[in-house]
Amino acid sequence: MGPPRSDNRSMLRGYFDNNASTQVLPEVLQAMLPALGEGYGNASSIHQRGQSAKAAVEQAREQVADLIHARPAEIVFTSGGTEADNLAIFGMAPESGPAHFITSAIEHHAVLYAFQELERRGHAVTWLPVDAGGRVDPEDVRAALRPDTALISVMAANNETGVLQPVGEIAAIARAAGVPFHIDAIQTVGKIPVDVRALDCDLLSLSGHKIHAPQGVGALYVRRNLRLRAMLFGGHHERDRRAGSENVPGILALGAAAELAGQALASEPARLGQLRDRLETAVREQIPWTEVIGGQHERVPNTSNICFEYVEGEAMVIALDLQGFCVSTGAACSSGAIEPSHVLTAMGMPPDRARSCIRFSLGKLNTAEQVDDLIAALPQVVARLRAISPAAQERLRKQSAPANA
Repeated sequence: MGPPRSDNRSMLRGYFDNNASTQVLPEVLQAMLPALGEGYGNASSIHQRGQSAKAAVEQAREQVADLIHARPAEIVFTSGGTEADNLAIFGMAPESGPAHFITSAIEHHAVLYAFQELERRGHAVTWLPVDAGGRVDPEDVRAALRPDTALISVMAANNETGVLQPVGEIAAIARAAGVPFHIDAIQTVGKIPVDVRALDCDLLSLSGHKIHAPQGVGALYVRRNLRLRAMLFGGHHERDRRAGSENVPGILALGAAAELAGQALASEPARLGQLRDRLETAVREQIPWTEVIGGQHERVPNTSNICFEYVEGEAMVIALDLQGFCVSTGAACSSGAIEPSHVLTAMGMPPDRARSCIRFSLGKLNTAEQVDDLIAALPQVVARLRAISPAAQERLRKQSAPANA
């Protein structure tokens, strides 16, 4: 059998990778357990067990709709954020003839790769640039519009930098032009108030495991009367918009998580913003050659992307992990990638500097004590890594050399 595997969970001192995934809350776990026990019926069945499951699914649909101020009938449950994004994008592509699409250069890969696939199929895509802080200019959207534009898709907040995009302004431009507008709101739903009515968008994606539900469940808001082509073919589930037996346990968990997130919106964003600012202030004061990426723009309150010059990001992730802290170099879907972040390079950052950036993303379970522990650990970790960096040592040598040498 071999030796037992060690359990490193007791070593965890702070989980700061909540943009990648969040811990399932106890209340959420309790909400999904009935569907794993007596509530195992198929929600499409007409018998008692099936109708009980259907009623629970519809209650969860209401909970999700309430969080984003939608109608329950406008919520389509999916297997997660990637499917929600793909359904929005491919669902708006015409069945015959090429069309034109508009998106930004800093989208999550669920959007980025979907549009690249549309290009391979013969469609045209305009890739909007961003400024040095990672923000799209709404006027670039207006300038990119064409008579055959089928969809505009811009994320609400970037998953790596937390920078909020001007989706309200873009929505107004899209509405005036009569072009459907999709928002990837996976990193904003549950972190700041999101109102699809106020945004006036047509499609909006969200994901369960970003708001303390389990992985494998998400939702797409589809404005009433919007024609959306299905990607999956089978039964008449989700009003013919997404075939397949519903993931009842996951959906119940998403509903509970949505309700909890809505209840916390009055206080949690401010608390997380204070913790983020506490971390950034300490880093600026205690560690030289650092920069908060996107700090000149408004961001979601839980996200901080900091460049530590002359430090390899992957090495820093490993070093902090050994000390009990979970952080990230960017999108979790790109873990292990050799290429620098496409988000940071689109902002004009040189590849070597982009590889020196670390994302800290806080969540509901983070405390001030955990942030202080991280602050205490960071200077030593950075100093140790810079001590083996030839570029850092050369800069130190130049700084210490006499001015007339």
